[in-house]
Amino acid sequence: MNQAPLPATRTQRVLASIERVGNKLPDPAVLFIALLFVTWALSLLFSLFEYDLIDPRNGEPLVVVNQLSAGAMTQFLSAMVTTFAHFHPIGVVLVAMLGIGVAEHTGFINSTLRAMLGVTARWLLTPMVIVVGIVSHTAADAGYVLVIPLGGIIFHAAGRHPLAGIAAAFAGVSGGYSANFIPSAIDPMLQGISQSAAQIIDPSVVLNPLNNYFFTSVSSLLIILVGWLVTDRFVEPRLQHGSPLDENVAAETGMQELGERERQALRIALWSMLAVVLLLVFSAVPENSAWRGPGGSLTEAGAPLMASIVPLIFLLFLLPGVIYGIAAGTISSSRDVIEGMTKTMQTMGYYLVIMFFIAQFIYAFSASNLGILLAVKGAAGLQALGLPGALTISGIVLLTGLLNLFVGSASAKWALLAPILVPMLMKLGASPDLTQAAYRIGDSTTNIITPLMPYFPLVVVYCQRYIRSAGIGTVTALMLPYSVTFIVLWTLFLLGYWALDLPLGLQSSYTY
Repeated sequence: MNQAPLPATRTQRVLASIERVGNKLPDPAVLFIALLFVTWALSLLFSLFEYDLIDPRNGEPLVVVNQLSAGAMTQFLSAMVTTFAHFHPIGVVLVAMLGIGVAEHTGFINSTLRAMLGVTARWLLTPMVIVVGIVSHTAADAGYVLVIPLGGIIFHAAGRHPLAGIAAAFAGVSGGYSANFIPSAIDPMLQGISQSAAQIIDPSVVLNPLNNYFFTSVSSLLIILVGWLVTDRFVEPRLQHGSPLDENVAAETGMQELGERERQALRIALWSMLAVVLLLVFSAVPENSAWRGPGGSLTEAGAPLMASIVPLIFLLFLLPGVIYGIAAGTISSSRDVIEGMTKTMQTMGYYLVIMFFIAQFIYAFSASNLGILLAVKGAAGLQALGLPGALTISGIVLLTGLLNLFVGSASAKWALLAPILVPMLMKLGASPDLTQAAYRIGDSTTNIITPLMPYFPLVVVYCQRYIRSAGIGTVTALMLPYSVTFIVLWTLFLLGYWALDLPLGLQSSYTY
């Protein structure tokens, strides 16, 4: 589906303008410092008013907390180190990158990709990357630190624009976050919130943890096809036309065949990786396996297997990487292994600086209750409009997509919206399953265009490997076509699915 570069269209010129304007914004770290000050100022302003709203988390009147008060400011300063150290994306990224760094340093990743590209058609790379991105949802946040950078490496090795590979992977991992063939921990998490919200007006409602499974599975096909089309017909031609790679990077484009020693080392390393995977599978199969959670499931929230995904990624790259290095001669001592980890951590310095300020901003924004005010006000406004069913569903998608630009956590956002939206839609004859599906579309499709998403700066760092001048505007302009296309077509797909009265997932005890 790939084609030669095309002259810039009006849409492409608009995106180029967005990129230029976006890249003129302050450095991401400075931007989040500015947002922190804005949050403090807004919290002071909005704390002066009283609101006739109920906080859905505790059933008490909603209050905006002034973050410039003496108590709030001393709490902010005393928690600053803990806020940064306990910020979830940091540990996820750094631990995984330690193992990936060794595998990259020894040549294991490079040789694996070269071998894979030798048997994969160049035009099939885009759907393959998107599929892997979608499946990576099962492994929580692993796709952000594993699939997205590999998308760039794969495309670059195949002689295609690496930023197109990063975009396709990002679209699969984050833009299509609610599309998956395999159930993940997010399913029962959202279902539990939806069930509690539905029981506000009908205590007998019991929702199945996989109440959206059929819809999310079929949605995977939609995301793959649409993402494939947008990447190959729009994004990559635009990149080829106006986003040249840095000279030192462009000179590396291409793929060399593996030597005999590399082939042998790769076989040994892959067999060792397979052995580790089989050992994991056999240890997880028994009903009394230590990998299972309290409910006996391997994928439920709190299951040790789900909590160990990132350490397992670390081991699954570290061990084969070391074995490959020894067999291929790229490792002569333990110092080479440590050097691989060290080099990777050196490239993460900029990311850590940004994460420090993001963590402080998110803390202040959450403590102020501004996000809750925005969510509750938006949902109440939607309810007051009294729109027909189809328009209300579309409104939920758009409202969620807008809120997602400011409040990133899927579960926290749904905990705020569900007590309002689920009962409201039930009164209109729509099931909690349908409301939850609409929410999931809005929550997914704008992930890829908001710099407030914790992994967004990491994608900027990935792009800077190939184009040093890449910034927030680059990634926003790169991902905007996916976001717009996904939210429009996915919403229409849901409305058609609903109109045909197809089951959204496994049956819940609710009639509609």
